[in-house]
Amino acid sequence: MYMTRLSRLITPLLLAAFALPGGAQGLSEHTPGVPPAGIVAMPDSLAADSLPAVVPEFKRKLESTVFIPKGQWACGVSVNYSQTTQNDYTFFILEHLNGDTYSFKISPMVVYFVKDDLGLGGRFAYSRALTKLESADFVLDSETSYNVENLYRLSHDYSAMVIMRNYFSLGKSKRFGFFNELQLELGGGQSKLMNGKNESLTGAYETNFHFNVGIAPGMCIFLNNYSAMEVNVGVLGFGLNKTKQINDRIYESHRKSESANFRINLFSIMFGMTFYL
Repeated sequence: MYMTRLSRLITPLLLAAFALPGGAQGLSEHTPGVPPAGIVAMPDSLAADSLPAVVPEFKRKLESTVFIPKGQWACGVSVNYSQTTQNDYTFFILEHLNGDTYSFKISPMVVYFVKDDLGLGGRFAYSRALTKLESADFVLDSETSYNVENLYRLSHDYSAMVIMRNYFSLGKSKRFGFFNELQLELGGGQSKLMNGKNESLTGAYETNFHFNVGIAPGMCIFLNNYSAMEVNVGVLGFGLNKTKQINDRIYESHRKSESANFRINLFSIMFGMTFYL
């Protein structure tokens, strides 16, 4: 019985071997370098041709033009001043507004270019603001209104900033260019607030400290070989602010705030004049 089963397994294999061209000799006789009959040989070049070709290195053919050469100095200053006077002024919910305000800010800058189109430098800023409100009515509806009188606030702030600027030209033009400014700022300030008069007078004194890191891209337009108009705006930044307040020389309070943003800050737009020496 076992021999019968074994013969059933061997017989199909023998028949398949003798069915090949050359009979049973095709299984034993084989010339080196010549494939057995019935087997298609693979060309030696097929393996190499089937490999993927080496992708050549891609290079962007961007034209580079030196906009600000190495060793040049840039000095500039921006100044902002505004003053308003209201006499019985009405604006939405504000009625019978009487008062004066003014603000002043100056910010000089010095940059030295350590490489072509790359400059390192610093900026100093000082600002002062005054708000004097004699009277104003906040009218929310016919039955709800509030009155504010004798409000006075004076503040001044100062800051020092380390900046790094990277310039690039608009095509091959050396008159119009863009720059990206990285800013690291430390500063502080003081302010005092008073409300009322005579026996109802109350007041508060504040000191503050702030730290900011930001990016401010901008554009410059050369008027001639040595002077240019500039405008930049902050779009990305991280800020830390700490404030200490003392009310009526008795009560003390603290305030701390942190912020991170990626948006256009319209209040940080700066216009200035820069001289390149």
